[in-house]
Amino acid sequence: MPRIQAATVVEHRAAQRRALLDAAYALLSETPDTPPGLGAVAARAGLARSSIYSYFRSREDLLSAVVEDMFPRWSDKIVEAMVDADDPVWAYVDANLQLVADGEHAIVGALATFTPQTFRDSRIMDMHDSLVLPLVDALRANGVSDPSLTAKLINTLVHAGTEAIEAGRDVDEVRTAIRQALGR
Repeated sequence: MPRIQAATVVEHRAAQRRALLDAAYALLSETPDTPPGLGAVAARAGLARSSIYSYFRSREDLLSAVVEDMFPRWSDKIVEAMVDADDPVWAYVDANLQLVADGEHAIVGALATFTPQTFRDSRIMDMHDSLVLPLVDALRANGVSDPSLTAKLINTLVHAGTEAIEAGRDVDEVRTAIRQALGR
């Protein structure tokens, strides 16, 4: 019987699951064009290959869990950037562009290719849609009359910036262009 490495079995299992998610994420970061195998994920997490099946039924199940884990992490980074910013709207735009430049969006894109069914799940779609809520709140706080429409238009620029960065444009060049388009 393996020894648990936490105060309780529940904490141990949570830590092992976290280690597997982090290992899958790390492998995706290194080679986003190749879905990681369960054996590679388990090895990266320091577990036996057979142990991974105690947490995930299949590679698709693991990758779906990575997707579900990524949205709150992305949102937390955006909110963190916006909290004390002088211009929270620009902080929202800039933080999203930086996450794209850091490769986060490429991982999401790879996951969408590997597990398209996950992105059709209503919970995942709700998580994706909620990413814009901090922007809507910031616009509302700034007195924008239709914050939802304005957020949608700003996100159109963010998506265009995402495409430009992923096509090889420099993130600072994209920032400058979007800043000019927003009149900031």
